[in-house]
Formats: sequence, structure tokens, C-alpha cells
Amino acid sequence: QAARLLATALGQDLAEESEGAFRIARKVAPDRVISTVDPETRHGHKTSARGFDGYKGHVALDPDSEIITATGVTPGNSGDAEAAESLLADILPSEVEVEASDDDGAAVYGDAAYGAGELLERLDNAHIHNGLKVQPPAAVKGHFPKDRFTIDLASQTVTCPAGVTVAIRARAHSSGSGRHAGHAGFGRGCAICPLAAQCTTAVEGRTITIGHHEATLAAARDRQTDPAWKADYRATRPKVERKIGHLMRRRHGGRRARVRGRLKVAADFSLLAAAVNLARLAVLGIARTASGWTTATA
Repeated sequence: QAARLLATALGQDLAEESEGAFRIARKVAPDRVISTVDPETRHGHKTSARGFDGYKGHVALDPDSEIITATGVTPGNSGDAEAAESLLADILPSEVEVEASDDDGAAVYGDAAYGAGELLERLDNAHIHNGLKVQPPAAVKGHFPKDRFTIDLASQTVTCPAGVTVAIRARAHSSGSGRHAGHAGFGRGCAICPLAAQCTTAVEGRTITIGHHEATLAAARDRQTDPAWKADYRATRPKVERKIGHLMRRRHGGRRARVRGRLKVAADFSLLAAAVNLARLAVLGIARTASGWTTATA
């Protein structure tokens, strides 16, 4: 095991040349192992300019009582939405159970890191109110973002801000194994377009990628422009941020792991959440009496 770890740590920084020689790789290896002491840790990014090494902690809580209902720990390079299924296990039905599920008033809120297309579709199919924020389309600074283009999935076309319409071309493995379902390329005609300076500098013109969950994400972005949706989201999110602040009060166990290995870190994080819950129960005035558990009355 130690030999395999050493080979992994050394090999990920090397690239083989055509002559059979090796050189230092010029790019970071995917899923790079960053520690021989805790091989499960990974490089992560809070923002594009702010990185960290280690794990991500995830929590789910009931916004009414502010009790943490689930915790999770994932490597630093994992997407936040990957942890959502385990966090929502008590309300999110399996794919087999979806048809039998019905809207029972359940709702899920989360920041844009959890707003992945696959999770959004799972919530919609389960008739769960979707309060997950979705990131706006990324774009090169000074250029038109993707939402300035009209994507018509019914007719399989994309129309640019200049009014030019092109067909969407399906990509190989568009059944779901690839990252994108298709793309629409505007070609060299972009070079003579009066809006080219605001759109692209690519020689082959602007290309719009079409994701597997394009319609779901577009609907979610449209929904979150509704003032009522915004008010509902803003009324709930501060409770989550406050609870995260409670978890970060202690240096060890919250902001910084005090054990090694993902399973141990996850267990320690869960223990910390339990301690925070006990403090919350005290605030709520939970007490044990002869007749059972009671809460403080106003």
C-alpha cells in the first residue's frame, strides 16, 4: 500500500514523452493526491481565487427549529451537489419510488453550489419545492453570456443576439455519458458580425454548448428572478449561514479537521453537529418531565 501511494504521488507529476523519457508535467493531475499522510484529501476552491486543502463539510437542517438533520464530508475537489442525496435521504425518494411520491409540502433550499441540473430534476420529479439557487451562465469578461442566446430545444436551434439562428448538433455519447448533449457553432460568420467584439474572439466563431439538463437549469434561472422566490430564499438562507457560523466557532472539528481519513473526519464533524444541536435544544427550552418531553412556552 505504501509503495502504491508513493508511485501515485510521484507519477502524477510526471509526463511520458514519445521517446520513453519522463519530464515534469506542466498541468495538475486530475484528482491529485496532495498528502501522503491523509491520501483522501484534495485541493478545493471556495472561489476562483481562494483555495484550500482537505475536505468539505456539508450540513442539512430544519429551518424552523434550526436543528441539523444530516451531515456529510467529501474531498475538497468534489462538487457540493454530490453530497446532496445523502443529506436529503429522509425526503428525497429513490428513482424507483419517484412515481409513487406526492407533494407533502417538503422544500429544499441551498446556495448555487448545490444547484446542479441532475439534483434539480430529482427534486422536480419528486414534487419537492425547489429553493436551490442556480449559478448564472459563465462568460468571458466583456462578452455576451449564454443567456443572451435564445435556445429552442423543441426546434433544436440557437439564435444569437444578432438574430442569426443555427442548428444544435448532437455530440457523441449524448445519452448522458458525456459532459454536454450538443453544441451550436456560429462559424466564421462571426468575423463580419457587428456584435463580434461583444461576443467572441475565436477564429471559428462563438460556440454554445447544450447541457443534458439545459431546460431544467434555464427554468430554474427564470424562476429565481421572481420577487416572491427571492423573498422566500432570503428568509431561509440566513438560518443556514448562522448554523454554519455556529459550527465554525471551534477551530478543531469545524473549520479544521483534527483527525485523518474521510470516515474519521465525517464522524468527528457529525459529533460536532450533535453538540451544536444540544445547544440549540437548550435554547428551545426542551426539557424532560414526568409526562415526557416538553418545550418552553412563550
